[in-house]
Amino acid sequence: MSRSPKDFFMPLAIGAPDPLRNIPMKPSRMIHFMNAANERMRARVPQMLEQVDVLLGNLEDAVSVDEKVNAREGFIEVVKANDFKANEVGCWTRVNALDSPWFLDDLYRLVSEIGNDLDVIMIPKVLGVEDIHYVDRLLAQLEAKYNIVKPLLIHAILETGGGVVAVDDIALASPRMQGMSFGPADLAASRRMKTTRVGGGHPFYRVRTDPNPLDPDSERATSQQDPWHYSIARMVDACVNAGIYPYYGPFGDISDPDGCEDQFRSAFLLGCVGAWSLHPSQIDIARTVFSPDPDEVILAKRILDAMPDGSGVAMVDGKMQDDATWKQAKVIYDLAVMIAQRDPEIAKSYGI
Repeated sequence: MSRSPKDFFMPLAIGAPDPLRNIPMKPSRMIHFMNAANERMRARVPQMLEQVDVLLGNLEDAVSVDEKVNAREGFIEVVKANDFKANEVGCWTRVNALDSPWFLDDLYRLVSEIGNDLDVIMIPKVLGVEDIHYVDRLLAQLEAKYNIVKPLLIHAILETGGGVVAVDDIALASPRMQGMSFGPADLAASRRMKTTRVGGGHPFYRVRTDPNPLDPDSERATSQQDPWHYSIARMVDACVNAGIYPYYGPFGDISDPDGCEDQFRSAFLLGCVGAWSLHPSQIDIARTVFSPDPDEVILAKRILDAMPDGSGVAMVDGKMQDDATWKQAKVIYDLAVMIAQRDPEIAKSYGI
C-alpha cells in the first residue's frame, strides 16, 4: 500500500532531515567509476575532480570479493581527503546489492563516516518499489543517528526485467529518488538475451529490406538495430514523470570509442542527461555528447530571443517557430547555460 500523499514528504525517522521536494538539476554528463581499493587510482583523484561532473566510488560489480571492504574504506578515505564541493563534483557511490552480505555494512560505514559529504547512493538490481522503500527507511534511521543535515538521495539501476516492468512505480517510490541508470549487461542476463556485450548494438539484431520482386536473388540491404531503445525510452518517460533524471549506464568496449559515442548520443537524444564512464578515455566522449551542440545552442537562443514569452509565432531561418519549439529551445539553452557555468571551454563555444 502506498503512503498517503500528505505524508510523502515527512521524514521516515525522528530526527532525519526533511525530504527534498524537488531534485536539483546539476551537470552530470559523466558518472566516473573508480575502485578505491586501487591505491594508484586513489592517488589520481585530485586530477579526476578537475575532469568529471560526478565521481563514484564503486563497491559492487567489477570489485572482487576480496576487495569489497578495501573499496569501501578506500572511498571513505578519498572523500575525507578531497574537497568534492570546492570542485563542484557530485560525490556518489554504488553500494552492493540488497541481497549481498556487504550491503548493510556499506550503508552503515558510508553514512557514519562521510554522510554529510555524500550526495547520491546508487542501488543496483532494483526489482520494485519494496527495494526503494527499504533503503529509504534505513537511510532515514542512519541520517537521524549520525546527524546528517541533508537527505541522501537514491539512484536506481534499471537492470532486471522486473525492474523495467515496475519502472514507473520505482521512479515515484520515494522523494529521495534522484534518477535511474540503464544497466544493459545485467538486464541482458535477466532477460536471457543471447549477448555478452555491455551496451551498444549487436550484428545479429537487424532488419533486412524486402526482396526485389524483379530480381529476387539480388543482395538485400540490412541495418543493425538498437536492442535497448525500448527500455531506455521507458526509463526516460518514468523519470520525466517523477521529476528525476535518466542516465545511460556503461558501454563496455573501451577499444570502440565510436560505438561508445554513438550509444551515448542516442541516449542523449532520447532524453538522458549523462552516462557512466568506466575508463578515462570515455570522460571526454561523455563531456562532448551530453553537452548540447554549439550550433543548436545558438539557434535555441535565437528562438528564445524571437519569442521572449514563448507565445505566438516567429520565423527563424525561414522556419516557423511556435510554443512547442520554444519549449525545445529552452531545454537546450537552459542546459547550455548550466554547463557553461561549470565548463569555460564549452562556454566559449556557446558564446555564453
